[in-house]
Amino acid sequence: MDPLAVFSPATRAWFERTFDAPTPPQQLGWPAIASGRHVLIQAPTGSGKTLTAFLYALDRLNEAPGKGLRVLYVSPLKALNYDIERNLRGPLAGLQSEVRVAVRTGDTPQKERRELLKEPPDILITTPESLFLMLTSPARDVMRSVDTLILDEVHA
Repeated sequence: MDPLAVFSPATRAWFERTFDAPTPPQQLGWPAIASGRHVLIQAPTGSGKTLTAFLYALDRLNEAPGKGLRVLYVSPLKALNYDIERNLRGPLAGLQSEVRVAVRTGDTPQKERRELLKEPPDILITTPESLFLMLTSPARDVMRSVDTLILDEVHA
């Protein structure tokens, strides 16, 4: 099966313009993710794990936009969270997407936290500690619309 067959024509065209071919994690991961299964991706650094985890969700957000937080990314490494946000800019720009991404950590100012509740992003990148605080407060209501959860660096 062609692993790119699960994507919309726009996402497929962007990927083919940008990369030579899907990596092994992408070849195995995308069909499994698209089928709705829970997926564990274990691969070396630089093998395309982040794009494997996010691209199907980005495609769905572009093809079926909705209100509210849809993708929740959790990593215990705050620096990685900011790297992930930066790394998503390429695909989002390439897809000409209006998908909104936000990072919430313990360093996020209170004003930004309130804004995240009033106007939730499509994708929230956070730490386990910040997620715990959200889940144990009225902010948990923002999580009701999440349909994709990405846990990264589970060994850290």
